[in-house]
Amino acid sequence: MELPEFLYGDNTDYSEDIFIIHTQFPRFIINLRNDEVEWLEEFDKEDEEELQEQMQFYVAEASKFFDREVKRYQDPE
Repeated sequence: MELPEFLYGDNTDYSEDIFIIHTQFPRFIINLRNDEVEWLEEFDKEDEEELQEQMQFYVAEASKFFDREVKRYQDPE
């Protein structure tokens, strides 16, 4: 099965939260409400430092994906 790079996750137990799942390496779930990240990979200390530097990029990409999805729901074509 081929997965898209990002998936939108929803859970009524966390109705205020917006979860975006990144399915490619490095796999993670980000809560766009507060930018909290749960990594689904294990990293060496050196890799963790590099990922922290790239985190701004990942947050921006997840936000763009979410904005695109919302727009498509609001204005389907």
